[in-house]
Amino acid sequence: MDDNRLQEFLDKYYDGESNFEGTDLSRQNLEGLRLTDLNFTGANLSGANLEGAFLIGSNLTNANLSGANELDNVNLTGANIEGADFDGAFFSDTTTPDGSIK
Repeated sequence: MDDNRLQEFLDKYYDGESNFEGTDLSRQNLEGLRLTDLNFTGANLSGANLEGAFLIGSNLTNANLSGANELDNVNLTGANIEGADFDGAFFSDTTTPDGSIK
Protein backbone atom coordinates (compact mmCIF):
# COMPACT_ATOMS: atom_id res chain seq x y z
CA MET A 1 0.00 0.00 0.00
CA ASP A 2 1.04 3.53 -0.72
CA ASP A 3 2.54 5.19 2.37
CA ASN A 4 1.33 8.57 1.09
CA ARG A 5 -2.38 7.68 1.36
CA LEU A 6 -2.92 9.73 4.50
CA GLN A 7 -1.11 12.80 3.17
CA GLU A 8 -2.99 12.61 -0.14
CA PHE A 9 -6.28 12.38 1.76
CA LEU A 10 -5.38 15.32 4.02
CA ASP A 11 -4.30 17.45 1.07
CA LYS A 12 -7.67 16.89 -0.64
CA TYR A 13 -9.56 17.42 2.61
CA TYR A 14 -7.79 20.73 3.38
CA ASP A 15 -8.46 21.82 -0.23
CA GLY A 16 -12.18 21.48 0.54
CA GLU A 17 -12.95 18.11 -1.04
CA SER A 18 -15.73 16.23 0.75
CA ASN A 19 -16.25 13.13 -1.40
CA PHE A 20 -14.01 10.28 -0.29
CA GLU A 21 -16.20 7.45 -1.53
CA GLY A 22 -14.22 4.21 -1.68
CA THR A 23 -11.06 5.79 -0.25
CA ASP A 24 -8.60 3.40 1.41
CA LEU A 25 -7.51 4.78 4.77
CA SER A 26 -6.97 1.39 6.38
CA ARG A 27 -4.51 1.35 9.28
CA GLN A 28 -4.06 5.14 9.11
CA ASN A 29 -3.84 7.46 12.12
CA LEU A 30 -6.89 9.78 11.95
CA GLU A 31 -6.76 10.62 15.64
CA GLY A 32 -8.54 13.84 16.56
CA LEU A 33 -9.40 14.88 13.00
CA ARG A 34 -12.62 16.81 12.37
CA LEU A 35 -14.05 14.87 9.45
CA THR A 36 -17.46 16.54 9.47
CA ASP A 37 -20.03 16.14 6.67
CA LEU A 38 -17.80 13.99 4.48
CA ASN A 39 -18.79 11.14 2.17
CA PHE A 40 -17.00 7.93 3.15
CA THR A 41 -19.47 5.60 1.40
CA GLY A 42 -17.73 2.26 0.90
CA ALA A 43 -14.45 3.61 2.30
CA ASN A 44 -11.95 1.28 3.93
CA LEU A 45 -11.17 2.52 7.44
CA SER A 46 -10.34 -0.93 8.81
CA GLY A 47 -7.73 -0.89 11.54
CA ALA A 48 -7.64 2.92 11.53
CA ASN A 49 -7.04 4.93 14.69
CA LEU A 50 -10.08 7.21 15.00
CA GLU A 51 -9.61 8.18 18.63
CA GLY A 52 -11.26 11.55 19.27
CA ALA A 53 -12.27 11.99 15.63
CA PHE A 54 -15.38 13.98 14.72
CA LEU A 55 -17.43 12.28 12.00
CA ILE A 56 -20.52 14.41 12.64
CA GLY A 57 -22.95 14.22 9.73
CA SER A 58 -20.61 12.08 7.63
CA ASN A 59 -21.85 9.31 5.36
CA LEU A 60 -20.29 5.98 6.34
CA THR A 61 -22.75 3.82 4.39
CA ASN A 62 -21.15 0.42 3.73
CA ALA A 63 -17.80 1.66 5.05
CA ASN A 64 -15.40 -0.90 6.50
CA LEU A 65 -14.43 0.05 10.05
CA SER A 66 -13.69 -3.51 11.13
CA GLY A 67 -10.90 -3.76 13.63
CA ALA A 68 -10.73 0.00 14.08
CA ASN A 69 -8.52 -0.13 17.15
CA GLU A 70 -9.49 3.19 18.67
CA LEU A 71 -13.05 4.48 18.59
CA ASP A 72 -12.60 6.24 21.94
CA ASN A 73 -14.41 9.56 22.15
CA VAL A 74 -15.47 9.43 18.49
CA ASN A 75 -18.46 11.62 17.65
CA LEU A 76 -20.83 10.07 15.08
CA THR A 77 -23.77 12.41 15.75
CA GLY A 78 -25.98 12.52 12.67
CA ALA A 79 -23.71 10.18 10.73
CA ASN A 80 -25.19 7.59 8.37
CA ILE A 81 -23.73 4.22 9.38
CA GLU A 82 -26.16 2.01 7.44
CA GLY A 83 -24.38 -1.16 6.38
CA ALA A 84 -21.08 -0.08 7.95
CA ASP A 85 -18.92 -2.95 9.22
CA PHE A 86 -17.79 -2.38 12.81
CA ASP A 87 -16.79 -6.02 13.41
CA GLY A 88 -14.03 -6.14 16.01
CA ALA A 89 -14.04 -2.37 16.53
CA PHE A 90 -13.59 -1.13 20.09
CA PHE A 91 -16.02 1.54 21.32
CA SER A 92 -15.47 3.66 24.41
CA ASP A 93 -17.30 6.93 25.13
CA THR A 94 -18.39 7.03 21.49
CA THR A 95 -21.32 9.28 20.57
CA THR A 96 -23.61 7.34 18.24
CA PRO A 97 -25.67 8.89 15.39
CA ASP A 98 -28.68 9.36 17.68
CA GLY A 99 -26.55 11.21 20.23
CA SER A 100 -26.33 8.41 22.81
CA ILE A 101 -23.00 7.31 24.29
CA LYS A 102 -21.75 3.77 23.75
